[in-house]
Amino acid sequence: MTWNGDILRMTRRAAGKTQEDLVEALGGRITQAALSRYESSLREPESEEILEDLAAALGVTTRYLRAGETTSPMISSTAHMRRQKTVSPAVWKDLEAQLNVHRVHWSLLVEGIDIAPQHQIPAFEDPSDTAPEDAATFVREKWRMPLGPVENLVGWLEAAGAIVVIEDYGTDRVDGMSQWVGPWPVISLNSRAPADRRRLTAAHELGHLVLHNATPSLDAEDEANRFAAEFLMPTVEIRPLLKTGGLSLGRLTDLKVEWGVSMQAIFERAYRLGLANSDERRRFYQALNARRWKKVEPYSEHIPEEKPRFARHLVDALLARGLTQADVAEMAGLTDFHGSPLLDGPEDSRPRLTLV
Repeated sequence: MTWNGDILRMTRRAAGKTQEDLVEALGGRITQAALSRYESSLREPESEEILEDLAAALGVTTRYLRAGETTSPMISSTAHMRRQKTVSPAVWKDLEAQLNVHRVHWSLLVEGIDIAPQHQIPAFEDPSDTAPEDAATFVREKWRMPLGPVENLVGWLEAAGAIVVIEDYGTDRVDGMSQWVGPWPVISLNSRAPADRRRLTAAHELGHLVLHNATPSLDAEDEANRFAAEFLMPTVEIRPLLKTGGLSLGRLTDLKVEWGVSMQAIFERAYRLGLANSDERRRFYQALNARRWKKVEPYSEHIPEEKPRFARHLVDALLARGLTQADVAEMAGLTDFHGSPLLDGPEDSRPRLTLV
């Protein structure tokens, strides 16, 4: 097999280490020039001992570092990220590397295991052929979701085979990321965001997975936003409520708690549906700014926290079959089970999937 250094490079970036840091961690046994050639796939580590030292310094196994020979490596063009325009390239590239690391760990963990999700995430070949709103309606119908607000959105995503990870990005300028390479789509959400924003981001990333898996789009962000709005607040249900109940701040806070999305998302929904004009929209944001609610809205604490359970359920099943936590960590290419946002999840994990 041919050495693929892309996984070494992305794992180093995800760990927040520079090439100099990694060279120092190895006690100068390799030079930075040699490490650069490893990461560029121009040279394979000269010995198994050096490969083991690299793996130990990054908290992974040698099997993981060699996964690039059989597993799709870091693919930037297929990763989607909901971020502010002011985020530096270095920050989002590091986060993108972390997304890829989760994907590789999961691919190694489930190698040879048959998992049957209850639902599937459909993928449209060309987003220009399907309106985002129609795609959102199709997904809700395909998953046989009940009318009304989406309860436990993370649970629905996991039941459709998505791997959801919630972790601290170290910045509040990036809300979430997603990528679909191979059979397992991965969605990562920033734990710094309030629950209502994380739900909107999760639906936004689902929109990317559905609409932009095969064909890129110049309007991808707007299309994902439209998908998320329709998915979380279907027109046929939300329009009568917005039309008859008004758009006062008090009314918006009630709707926020009921539907699990921000006041701003609800008002924007009304604006897109033609139920509010530009002047009303301007006054709404002025009111938010006057109360300092633009960044931190009230009542977010009343929206239930949604925790991923898919990976933990698999871990529990493997432990029940007699494996140890060290065995499971080794399967995933990790040296330590604890501290992994992918594996070390909540104990009460019971998603709708079947391990066969």
